[in-house]
Formats: sequence, structure tokens, C-alpha cells
Amino acid sequence: MQTPVEIDFQGMKGSEALRACVLKHIAVLEHRFGRITACRVVIRAPSERHRTGGACEVTIRLSLPQGREVDIGRSEKTDDRHADPVVALNDAFKRARRRLQDHARRMRGEVKFHETPPIATVKRFDDVGGFGFLETEDGREIYFHKNSLLNGDARPVAPGTRVTFFEEMGEKGPQASTVKVLGKHGLR
Repeated sequence: MQTPVEIDFQGMKGSEALRACVLKHIAVLEHRFGRITACRVVIRAPSERHRTGGACEVTIRLSLPQGREVDIGRSEKTDDRHADPVVALNDAFKRARRRLQDHARRMRGEVKFHETPPIATVKRFDDVGGFGFLETEDGREIYFHKNSLLNGDARPVAPGTRVTFFEEMGEKGPQASTVKVLGKHGLR
């Protein structure tokens, strides 16, 4: 690191144990990512307004090369364990590690990709037999059974209804194992 680590205790007396904990976490981040140029950590004591206490707030600002910064604010969830500053520090540095991983992926040009299930249209449905066929966007027909409909939706599905599905190979060819009816305007 190019500049010394800044550790600021607000509303509490700083201890060597907390400083050592912060320095240990920073050393791990530097070992894993190695490109941190500056770091500022603020540990804020629980508010005095609450009768039962509260959570310590930890804010971390990491400076990276080329003027980039990674800021980690307080946790989204309120957890009684965060009244302990060590637990709050561990959680904050865990989030910092995750943010740095995401930042490193973006710098390498990697992007997380979440595959979405394909969309099809119900071509026909046999109410008596409880099965039907979907027509995919590429024109294939895929068999589905009423038991594969999600959310206990066992009512007949009208032709033209748009659905998402997961395809698997059945005894007689491709079939939809999970079928979810899309909402109004094709929204999920």
C-alpha cells in the first residue's frame, strides 16, 4: 500500500486488538488483490439513543490504481451480533472482498451471466389428458404435462399463453420439466 492505513474510531475508544484485526483483514485483501493504494476504515460505536444498544457501523474506502475506489458502507441487515465491533469488522471486510472480486472481474472483462429460461407459447392443451405442447421461438414443439406447471397452476392453459420452461429429454423426445406462465405483458 502506498499510504498508511487510516483507522478512525468514532464514539468509542480505539483498542490495539481492533487495530490488529483491521490490519490483518487489510493484509489479506492486499495479498489477494495486491493493487490497493490507500485504505480508510471508520468504526462507529452503536448509537446512544437506543435503550438496548445497536450495531457498530464499519465503513471502508479502498483506493485503487487509476483513481478507482471501492466503498463499503454499513450492512443492509440489522443483526444483533454487529454490536460486537469484531463481528461488524469481519462482515464489512467480507463485503469488501466480494466487491474487490467483482471489480477485478470487470477489469478483466468478465461479466456474470445468468441464463434465462427460454420463452415459448402454448400451442395446444388437452384438458382431459392434462398435457399439451409448447411452440418455441425456433418453431420446435415440446411436450409438457399439467404437473410441470409451477405454482400449483393445474387449470387449463389456453393456447397462445406465453410461458418459460426448462427442457429435458423424455422417453419420447424433448419435454418441458418446469413450465411457468408469464404474467401480463410477458413479465415474469
